[in-house]
Amino acid sequence: MHKARKRFGQNFLQDQQIIQQIVKSIAPKPTDVIVEIGPGQGAITEEILALTDGNLQVIELDRDLIPILRTKFFNYPGLNIHEGDALKYDFGQLAKDHNIRVVGNLPYNISTPLMFHLLEWSEQIQDMHFMLQKEVVERICAAPGDSAYGRLGVMMQYYCKTEYLFTVYPESFDPKPKVDSAIVRLVPKSPSELTATNPSHFATLVKQSFAQRRKTLRNNLKGLLPVESIEEAGIDPGIRPERVSLAQFVDLSNLYSLAIQGQRK
Repeated sequence: MHKARKRFGQNFLQDQQIIQQIVKSIAPKPTDVIVEIGPGQGAITEEILALTDGNLQVIELDRDLIPILRTKFFNYPGLNIHEGDALKYDFGQLAKDHNIRVVGNLPYNISTPLMFHLLEWSEQIQDMHFMLQKEVVERICAAPGDSAYGRLGVMMQYYCKTEYLFTVYPESFDPKPKVDSAIVRLVPKSPSELTATNPSHFATLVKQSFAQRRKTLRNNLKGLLPVESIEEAGIDPGIRPERVSLAQFVDLSNLYSLAIQGQRK
């Protein structure tokens, strides 16, 4: 029997009711190209295989789990197991002919960098369903003015429509984590909805805006944008970043891009 490993952040989902609720939220179809990150012992894998005519791509880092998965699902020739680190994986190779759907119970220690990694292929991803630490899902879905609103929420909401689906409590896992989990749905937006003229400038501006949460926008953006540009966007430079909307961050980013272009001329 495989023992959960702390270094991989493993907590195996055991609750059948929660498993069914997750799969119902994903609603897999036989024509879908689904990629499961970190299948563990295959609790969700089994249900997805039953609904996709046995076709599924899984990425697993723990090499000791791979023979367990191969043995458990030996009668599913359409199951492809990729041994490797999802943080370094080229998801584009799985989306050559069909947009992919990504699911996973993500280890808490890599969830944020992994989601940013996946955004590199947002145009090739239909949707993503993740189990994450509840606090992380709250940050992803937070609105301006919420205490949880910050860089993660702004960035994820820029690229995706975000939806908090439901909470999963520690009793549903073995071993039990010390925190609550939650399921989030992320649906990448179409390119026409992404209105920042330079995505890199947008990421830089958002990161700098939240560099010190308790400081004002004026102070955090010193060196990037003058006060006059912030006011030009119709924003009070004296407010804190958690009160700035996504649309306002896009406006600030575009002014920042114009300022950089002006410096280069």
